[in-house]
Amino acid sequence: MQTRTTLPLGVAIIGCGLIGHKRALSLTTGSAAESVRLVHCADRDLGRARKLAAMAGGCQTSSDWQQAVNDPAVSIVIIATLHDSLAGMTRAAIEAGKHVLVEKPAARNAAELTGLPELARARNVRVRVGFNHRYHRALQKAHALVCEDALGPLMFIRARYGHGGRLGYEHEWRADPALSGGGELLDQGPHLIDLARWFLGDFTEIDGFASTMFWPVQVDDNGFMLLKTAKQQVAFLHASCTEWKNTFSFEIYGRDGKLDIKGLGGSYGTERLTFYKMRPEMGPPETTIWEYPMADNSWSVEFDAFLDDIRLHREPDANLTDAIAALTVIDHIYRISGYDYHTQPAQD
Repeated sequence: MQTRTTLPLGVAIIGCGLIGHKRALSLTTGSAAESVRLVHCADRDLGRARKLAAMAGGCQTSSDWQQAVNDPAVSIVIIATLHDSLAGMTRAAIEAGKHVLVEKPAARNAAELTGLPELARARNVRVRVGFNHRYHRALQKAHALVCEDALGPLMFIRARYGHGGRLGYEHEWRADPALSGGGELLDQGPHLIDLARWFLGDFTEIDGFASTMFWPVQVDDNGFMLLKTAKQQVAFLHASCTEWKNTFSFEIYGRDGKLDIKGLGGSYGTERLTFYKMRPEMGPPETTIWEYPMADNSWSVEFDAFLDDIRLHREPDANLTDAIAALTVIDHIYRISGYDYHTQPAQD
């Protein structure tokens, strides 16, 4: 495959809903503003594709995603569709020789991604999975502190991620297992698993429980995870859509201190990182707080990193292997909890 190196690179967005709009905006900030241009918007609802194209200054539109994938003006495909079509579209884009940014979870289960990392290497294209929480300011700062050994050896992570209820939630696409591939564990759970792996590494022991506790749906509304690394470091994670108030809490415990990340901006509250540094005499720790009340820039920072992946011919740091690892955890917990989502047919 001949990777086009002239700038700007043409971008197609497949799926022109809320996340598609966020992705389109990320193309207009940072280094992307001079490096890429949106040339194709595709959505089953042609009106949505046209609306996004108009917002971005105009480009080709279609209701057939394959037209976007095969457009010769396109070098990068952003896939922001429902879960049931993520893997199939990613495979088609790779086969067409396009670089791909696919939203998490990248598939409904790990089996849907079988062979895709190898196919991407064979076609010499980069595939990034949209684990964009890694790029929030508080989490970037926390990761830098951990890499500087500010906490000493890490012991465990405790994290919660969830949103409040809304009328009609049980009628949305996430409640349809054929479209979603699962419930809350597959919706917000992948972000928690990916972040925990980012700090602790691979998990060798997986336990947990998924349950439908409140919503009258066929999918789970709460997922509990207890994950251990080979070093017996533990991640205790809870994804919930019965939180009633949007919540993000991510705590990292080391032998010499603790990092406490709360909020993601917007309805999740101001993004804040608190560093509790243990004193030699113990007792009340030294406390440093960083607050990030400004607008969320994670989408543009993430896309700039993807452009560097392409330019430097490097493997993205959030990739298909990371997606498979997160989905493997989820698949196992669904299996031991009695949920069988794998029989649902894939959609175009």
